[in-house]
Amino acid sequence: MRPHVVAQLAVSLDGVTSGFDVDLARFYALATLWQEDVTLIDADTILAQEDVVRAAPRRGAREDGPLLAVVDDRARVRSWESLRELGYWSGVLALYADQTPARPLDATTRELVTGYEQVDLTEVLEVLGRRGARTVRVDSSGALLRASLALGLVDELALLVHPVMVGGERWCDTRRLGLRHAGTEVFEDGVIWMRYCVTSGR
Repeated sequence: MRPHVVAQLAVSLDGVTSGFDVDLARFYALATLWQEDVTLIDADTILAQEDVVRAAPRRGAREDGPLLAVVDDRARVRSWESLRELGYWSGVLALYADQTPARPLDATTRELVTGYEQVDLTEVLEVLGRRGARTVRVDSSGALLRASLALGLVDELALLVHPVMVGGERWCDTRRLGLRHAGTEVFEDGVIWMRYCVTSGR
């Protein structure tokens, strides 16, 4: 059975995901409410923070934490050990495709290979479900989230809407999505947390 898939992202009033300040402590405190079994993230997000990850204290794997699964079609991530030891996740899983470049022979990171040129996200979720995952949180505001929505894989979407106009490319054309309102919370600084059930992804 496929896990329940949730996604949360911070956006401006005009639907842009960058160019404004986000209270990350609040963002991730809200994200913990889903108690995900797996955090699904893409290589670009990891690579953008790789220097910070490598310099961060190594607290050791968190036994009761979620599994970190990283979509890495081109085998670009190298900081697996640092990610494993950050203290947020119970372990890491590299998601590769058949045509992903060869990894070092001494690589110790667990792998799941699906798809030919690109990771097959549908199969990934099916495998994770068979392995006991009930909730997967997509930690992305870019291509991974858009692909997941296009494939109809996201069940729940939360938007932290910030009271700023940024200008630029919108993160997604939500007119293509069937969204059913599930709740709204307004914070003192004007940020609005809006939650939706996704009834259609195509």
